[in-house]
Amino acid sequence: MDDGLLRLKGPGSVRTKGKVTSFDIAHLAGVSQSTVSRALRGSPLVNEETRRRIQAAVDELNYKVDKNASGLRARTTGTLALLLFEDPTADDSHINPFFLSMLGSITRASAQRGYDLLISFQQFSRDWHADYADSKKADGIILLGYGDYLAIRDKLQKLVDQGTRCVRWGAVLPDQPDISVGCDNVSGGHAVTAHLAGQGYRRIAFLGDASSHYPEFFDRYRGHAQALREGGLDVEPLLQVDAESTERSGYAAMETLLARGVSFDAVFAASDLIAIGAMRALADHGLKVPADVALAGFDDIPMASFVNPPLTTVLQDTKLAGEILVDNLLRLIRREPAESAKLPAKLIVRQSSLRPR
Repeated sequence: MDDGLLRLKGPGSVRTKGKVTSFDIAHLAGVSQSTVSRALRGSPLVNEETRRRIQAAVDELNYKVDKNASGLRARTTGTLALLLFEDPTADDSHINPFFLSMLGSITRASAQRGYDLLISFQQFSRDWHADYADSKKADGIILLGYGDYLAIRDKLQKLVDQGTRCVRWGAVLPDQPDISVGCDNVSGGHAVTAHLAGQGYRRIAFLGDASSHYPEFFDRYRGHAQALREGGLDVEPLLQVDAESTERSGYAAMETLLARGVSFDAVFAASDLIAIGAMRALADHGLKVPADVALAGFDDIPMASFVNPPLTTVLQDTKLAGEILVDNLLRLIRREPAESAKLPAKLIVRQSSLRPR
């Protein structure tokens, strides 16, 4: 090459002067430059046949991938990102207390595997999926809390389409675009209602959004309804009231239930925060737990064992969840197979649901 030109072989031959670029790779491989870029950063959108053609072009041209860019072997930072999303709370933290224990377990699991953890508090109004897909601040993302699943699903899809390695704590759904780790909410919901029915309660209400917008609550409701039917009890629409996972929403839902004038002797709240708000509303109406109304929640947040009476609930293993979230993310980073996982739910029986002797 004494004329300073690079001569390429084959039907895709190009002539270029100086340093080989991704455009040269694209021409030789017969693909677009954007496809080359996706392959260089390991995007799952590039199929294996195309990836092999690009790799062959890279080898033929002796192309050196920029160390400051994502390569066919992903450049790593040794850092994972944990994105916490704002939740409406009674204080200024805007963090669901359930996620505080999850945060601790993820931090420990990351450190044990030699990774730093970058924690960021995100608002739904921000274009967070673009921010973290493009910033290269971390090798992958763990998402905690997302509110309305149907509203967030498109952003999850964009993360995956951009080749971002991400895992999410939440419901495991058949059509989800991402990898998630969650509790067996159907089993947990079934256990709560079966327990209440076993205590002799026959009119069991459910407080929580029972729709595909909130799939975790919906699964808990499905387990609840299944246990009712198995116990020979009716599933009554008037005994279900939508609620988000806050004390205030639980209080409002209980007010709505009482205003309907339907009889009930027990309540299954889709989260401990909803249950604690409902407990306050019952007290304001002169009703005692469990003497007048039995009550159970879900999550086993620390506050659940300290309210009066202590709250029956469902334990989600946050330590195991943190380890699986981190391990699944590291598999994605290493381009190894990773699968969504459901963790077992454990019923914790306390005074709030026990029929007084």
